[in-house]
Amino acid sequence: MTKHHTPVIFAFPATTLRNALSGLAAFAALLVPVAAHAQSAQSAARDQQFDCKSDPHTFISSLIDEKSIEPEPSRVEANSVNAFSPVRGTRLSAFGFPIYVVLGYDRDDTLFKRGAGKEITSPLYGVVVSAPAEKVRSRVRDANSDATVQSVVPLLLTAIVCGG
Repeated sequence: MTKHHTPVIFAFPATTLRNALSGLAAFAALLVPVAAHAQSAQSAARDQQFDCKSDPHTFISSLIDEKSIEPEPSRVEANSVNAFSPVRGTRLSAFGFPIYVVLGYDRDDTLFKRGAGKEITSPLYGVVVSAPAEKVRSRVRDANSDATVQSVVPLLLTAIVCGG
């Protein structure tokens, strides 16, 4: 016995489908500015912390509380600088550049893990962004920030750091 498959066709008038898609597009268009505004407000607040008057605990814990970075460091350097990865799916930025990793350390703070070598003596916090050092340096200078800018991987990754 042979089975015959009868295709099932849902017939929607073209105007119904077009109206549904345009309504969805309009709704999505409303959400984009709201999300962009919230993200830019967080980014601006983050940039303000690079006046270097904050501290590593406040900087890192605020990002953990926002669920922007993982609560445990992804790497601990020998000098005890802790590297925290952004949570998958988040788009963190500093001075308009995407954040690759967030850095921090302060002696005797249980938020941070100690490395195997000689620890740094001064508290430190910052980020590594995906951008060339000269572009980052220019934006940091334009923002009147006291942060130090240093190339990590020439033309690719640059550190923006307070303290250390």
